[in-house]
Amino acid sequence: MRLNSSLRHLLVCAIMSVAVFSSCGPVKDITYFQNKVIDQPEKMDKHAGIVIQSKDQLSIIVSSRNPELVVMFNLPMVTQVAGSDAVNSQQKVLGYVVDNDGNIDFPVLGKIHVAGMTRTELAQSIKDQLLAKGLLSDAVVTVEFLNFKFSVLGEVNTPGTYNVDGDRITILQAIAMARDLTIYGMRENVSVIREREGERTIYQINLCDVSMFNSPAYFLEQNDIIYVEPSPEKARQSTIDDKKLRTTTIAISSTSLLVGIASLILGIIGVN
Repeated sequence: MRLNSSLRHLLVCAIMSVAVFSSCGPVKDITYFQNKVIDQPEKMDKHAGIVIQSKDQLSIIVSSRNPELVVMFNLPMVTQVAGSDAVNSQQKVLGYVVDNDGNIDFPVLGKIHVAGMTRTELAQSIKDQLLAKGLLSDAVVTVEFLNFKFSVLGEVNTPGTYNVDGDRITILQAIAMARDLTIYGMRENVSVIREREGERTIYQINLCDVSMFNSPAYFLEQNDIIYVEPSPEKARQSTIDDKKLRTTTIAISSTSLLVGIASLILGIIGVN
């Protein structure tokens, strides 16, 4: 059997191509919301807000038409100076730290159990107590979290701990703050680690499936940890130079072996 040089070259290239592509892993799904339905409104559950827990830091400000009456109910403002430059100083509200029993010590009203309440419920509770005791008839109470934060680890572009204003943030917004997943992130295997009332729960979220919107971890809570698992391809990689060298050597040796086998086959069948 005789083959010309062009056909011989084509056969060698084909064998090398098979070697290269056989070493590659399967293509990983990286598209979010793959089973989404277009132009069809879906009912959303209302987010009532996160509940207050022990160790939370709360800003509670009472306002009224008469500023003199609310002075006793508000903590003083403190001035923070960055370094020695007074120009960069800023005013900061002192907050209440929820103790291990879920209580705060509020001026005049005394000890209040706040754990398990949302900030809206706590604001209404304080307002009702001020009215019931004849202390303020037109009180406006504002409650904010001072230490709402979450952490993102694993295959994201900017891992770290992020502080949030307010109490409403979704896992998608959190991932956006971390500048999205890397190409090696397992979008179908994202974990949210949550600790509440002495218990730890790990939720699994698939970003490729719209069912993620119904997950209890879609809305984050304070101190949640998001972990993005690396793909098997990334897990097999190593940053150690000698391992990279061994991998490269093996690849070159394998390619050389395949080329040698191809040349042997061509020699046996009598290719010119």
